[in-house]
Amino acid sequence: MSARPSPESSTGPLRGLRVVEFAGIGPGPFAGMLLSDMGADVVRIDRPGIGGCDPRDFVSRGRRLVRLDLKAADGRDQALALLEHADALIEGFRPGVMERLGLGPDVVAARNPRLVYGRMTGWGQSGPLAHAAGHDINYVSLSGALAAIGPGDAGPVPPLNLVGDYGGGALYLVVGMLAALYEARDSGRGQVIDAAMCDGAASLMTQFFALAAMGRWNERREANLLDGGAHFYRVYQCADGRHLAIGAIEPQFYARLRELIGLSDPEFDHQGDAAHWPALRDKLAAVIRTRARDEWCRLLEGSDACVAPVLSMSEAPEHPHLAARGTFIGSERLVQPAPAPRFSRTPAGIPSDPPRDCTTVLDVVGEWRLGSH
Repeated sequence: MSARPSPESSTGPLRGLRVVEFAGIGPGPFAGMLLSDMGADVVRIDRPGIGGCDPRDFVSRGRRLVRLDLKAADGRDQALALLEHADALIEGFRPGVMERLGLGPDVVAARNPRLVYGRMTGWGQSGPLAHAAGHDINYVSLSGALAAIGPGDAGPVPPLNLVGDYGGGALYLVVGMLAALYEARDSGRGQVIDAAMCDGAASLMTQFFALAAMGRWNERREANLLDGGAHFYRVYQCADGRHLAIGAIEPQFYARLRELIGLSDPEFDHQGDAAHWPALRDKLAAVIRTRARDEWCRLLEGSDACVAPVLSMSEAPEHPHLAARGTFIGSERLVQPAPAPRFSRTPAGIPSDPPRDCTTVLDVVGEWRLGSH
């Protein structure tokens, strides 16, 4: 990783975009990381008395850092001075907090009418739960997503915080902000983005609501095509205790899997008949247990059988495909995912380190004035 480049030397398709991020946890910082990875100049406002970022806090990479006491008049005024020259704002407080600080959308719009105001919450800016505390698992559970994930003979399994915080939260916030920024190019007016993790997680479930409407989705876990119910779309344990992921959905890929593994049992002809899936899961599991994971990979990986090893976080960066693409960057001790996606003409470049030192609002505003749009 590199030291923080000057805004003029930044690369990526969002070069020149100015974003003020109010320090928080979860999806707000991740959204800031994504924008910074794509070239935006992201300045995080943190409270006084907080040290610089841990160099291992990869989500904080690519920022500049200022510290302000937003409860004091001077801190609020400095934040407004910064926002006056920004294109976008990210905040993840409960509804009403920014208004009480004197930094609500109306106040900011009066100073900078074209600013896009990104609000990231779990429950949204309105509704009976809007002011309640919560975390990823709560928002995912309300959306219908959590109930669909996990084994059929046990309870639901939290999918890390990928579905609520990051998938349903940060990604929807970034998409909404970029859409509003695009619209503001013509209208000259910003707007508020109300990004709620419960809304985003529900949106991610659209395909499954469609399948349910068509009578093709069973609300019982581990009984469907994509939830481990199908024998050809499932994780299996190998002889060495490690695991193999099989996703041979299409008939031609399923046929290739059978050919390479030697699944000649005629019951495997009933690929699409869910009544046969439990028995076929047991039969395929018995076959997979006969070899170690890496033995299966040597036979199957790279073929149209749609098979991949289930890698740990320590193994993933060493996989030949990911290594060839540079999917992970950094030293062996501080390895981290590289920016994604990739751009052919305006590549994102190597992200800079998480900020260890602070800059001042005066310095940032001076730069932004010189490079005013």
